[in-house]
Amino acid sequence: MASKEQQLVDLLKPVVEALGFEFWGVEYLSQGKDSVLSVYIDSEKGITVDDCATVSRQVSGIMDVEDPISGEYNLEVSSPGMDRPIFTVEQFNRYVGEFVDVKLRYAFEGRRKFKGKLVAIEDGEDIVVHVDTHEYILPIDAIDKANLIFQDHKNK
Repeated sequence: MASKEQQLVDLLKPVVEALGFEFWGVEYLSQGKDSVLSVYIDSEKGITVDDCATVSRQVSGIMDVEDPISGEYNLEVSSPGMDRPIFTVEQFNRYVGEFVDVKLRYAFEGRRKFKGKLVAIEDGEDIVVHVDTHEYILPIDAIDKANLIFQDHKNK
């Protein structure tokens, strides 16, 4: 994880958890005045618009005081949704057996994108993804972005 995002996780995770929500992750896209800070929250009961507003108010206050991002940005607080981003080893562990879309920071075996079934986690450092007829062992620290691919299990 990039150091800016880790700094944001360290700052915001305790705030979100103090409000009774699971801190799912954070993404920061630096694009000048169109920069976006996305904070993902979750709960066993699901997430409502009011939950997002509550967390947004608290996060805004902390961000104003701590000021970890220079310049303007838009804050978005939401549920991770059906095609949820995956940020941690623990989150990958939850979804072994499901389909994922993984993009690496650099090419591995000639490619950066892998879309397939998450087969296993190895030694807490690598994920095993079955793509077509091949299994790839991908280092978690090489992952730029990963998302769960929603599968409608009722229609299978």
